[in-house]
Amino acid sequence: MQLRTSERKSAKIRLSLQGPSGSGKTYSALLIAFGLVGDWSKIAVIDTERGSADLYAHLGNYFVLPLTEPYTPERYIEAIKLCENSGIECIIIDSASHEWQGKNGCLQIHEEVTSKMRVPNSFTAWASVTPRHQAFIDAILQSQSHVITTLRSKTEYVLAERNGKQQPQKVGMAAVTRDGFEYEVTISLDIDDEHNAISSKDRTELFSGKGKFRITINTGKIIRDWCNSGASPTSATTNSVVLSESITDKIKKAATTESLYDVYLKHQTEWTKQLTAEYTTRKRELNNNISNLQNFSNNGHATPTGTA
Repeated sequence: MQLRTSERKSAKIRLSLQGPSGSGKTYSALLIAFGLVGDWSKIAVIDTERGSADLYAHLGNYFVLPLTEPYTPERYIEAIKLCENSGIECIIIDSASHEWQGKNGCLQIHEEVTSKMRVPNSFTAWASVTPRHQAFIDAILQSQSHVITTLRSKTEYVLAERNGKQQPQKVGMAAVTRDGFEYEVTISLDIDDEHNAISSKDRTELFSGKGKFRITINTGKIIRDWCNSGASPTSATTNSVVLSESITDKIKKAATTESLYDVYLKHQTEWTKQLTAEYTTRKRELNNNISNLQNFSNNGHATPTGTA
């Protein structure tokens, strides 16, 4: 384990768009994707919505990967890997809801496992389903590409009293996926039936607290600038190497075990395995020098001046 100062690095966005049918999730996802990468040929749509991605072909020559049933987590993962291996920079999963509620999706897999196990408690069956769903989530989070997911949602209503009468009142949008999905993404946007978006979760703070807005290509550009504003992993690695080299130099120049230990105390938060090896080698050299001096002195010779 090693403590270090916090540093935001350049990142790939994990964005979720959720809304009812007709709200414009696919169209909005394409606009954001183009704003992110600026090249239609670097965008691919994993399409489970029976060809809806092709409806916007007039926008540009993006790629479409039709995904039909079975909508198992493994099929989604395979599609993601295919896009990555093809050099796609932004992957749109339209929609991720089928992985949860579609034919042979997680809910149906759970039902089949429950039936096969003949267990009274369905929680037992989740032990075999949850890891498969988590593997799908991990494929999104670990992707080297930007990933935009669309989620179907349904309107939930409760009965509320108005003027002495019980009337249905809309309380929010429930995404068709496993609870907690929005915690996995960087940005989650809700789109209503009038094509207005609002942030329900935003780690970037680009859209939180700013009310409803229309998604455009510029939305993707804003997110792209945020992604690129952190120090790049390459720069971070280079800085780490330079830092290690400077400490290594101090280790080599240490004239006594005490001064060597001082180097360790001053830089212990940046310590690495490489530095441990350098430190151990130098300590051994200094101890050998001390041993040689003691032997020299015990043989009746004067200790040379200017020797550590």
